[in-house]
Amino acid sequence: MGILEYFPVSDNLTDNQRLVLEESAAARSAPKGTLLHSGSSDCIGLFVVRSGRLRAFILSDEGKEVTIYRLFERDICLFSASCIMSSIQFDVSIEAEQDSELWVIPPDTYKKLMEESAAVANYTNEIMASRFSEVMWLIEQIMWRSMDKRLAAFLLDESSLAGSDKLDLTHEKIANHLGTAREVVTRMLRYFQSEDMVSLTRGSIELTDRAGLEALAK
Repeated sequence: MGILEYFPVSDNLTDNQRLVLEESAAARSAPKGTLLHSGSSDCIGLFVVRSGRLRAFILSDEGKEVTIYRLFERDICLFSASCIMSSIQFDVSIEAEQDSELWVIPPDTYKKLMEESAAVANYTNEIMASRFSEVMWLIEQIMWRSMDKRLAAFLLDESSLAGSDKLDLTHEKIANHLGTAREVVTRMLRYFQSEDMVSLTRGSIELTDRAGLEALAK
């Protein structure tokens, strides 16, 4: 399928706008672990996810990461074209969390579409509002929820995404998602193991008491 099949408001575009979008959007493959975007100075274009999964995260001066949201099939990432939106004042990095296929819409093309089409402008505002809500939710989690609750919720979410109770995740990777130190994650996972909620092996975690984790995550 072409880019128009993945662009939610393509039916509201003129024939010429659809043609411009089709001709300008470039297909790209991104193997797992590929860093696709690294801050506001890196204005590649908008990513439209065809398959796979991307992770958006912020990086501190000390090198600590925290995941702010994920992008799934048919999601659009605006922050990879932040140069066309002056209101974005913070740097976001994007990496492929799985082997992924993307469409990349050049920033100039998308900016022109926003200027010409009220539907595209409104859709862009909806995405921005949604991402803002996700960032505010994350701030709330970091400020007001204890790490054991955040970690329990994270493990349950990862299990749902993977469709399995066994997760191939390192403690370092979990720390990067949650914006904390690896040692904190290790200590908390060992506590979960002592309570028989998880079983730990090298490079993987198995959820052995989902009900216990769900109760903790509330």
